[in-house]
Amino acid sequence: MARPTHIRDAHFPGRVPIDTYGDGGFRFADMSHRGSLLLLPSGVYGWDLTEGDALTVEAFQRVLDEAGEIEFLLVGTGKDIRPLPAALKAAMRSRGISSDPMGTGAAVRTYNIMLGESRPVAAALIAV
Repeated sequence: MARPTHIRDAHFPGRVPIDTYGDGGFRFADMSHRGSLLLLPSGVYGWDLTEGDALTVEAFQRVLDEAGEIEFLLVGTGKDIRPLPAALKAAMRSRGISSDPMGTGAAVRTYNIMLGESRPVAAALIAV
């Protein structure tokens, strides 16, 4: 089944904490979003990855494009922790980004704390 391409176009300019997650989406800034998210210095973007999809360098290109402003990338891999492929870790490391996979719930909580501390953090969150 083909996925809708409009998800990538969803964008909220600004850095905001995630209020809640679950039921296939997230709530933030008094809005809700169904599907996965990238939380970057330039804003919040819809992301067309689902649990079980391959974690490829291409899927993280938008993160890599903002590498100068990101030191930490939290990867919420869904309900369970999945290791990041070596190629993806190497691509992040080559741009000075430390990447850490964890369940999406843990990634949301950690992101909110680091954002509150004004740390150079980004998150890639697969919806659960």
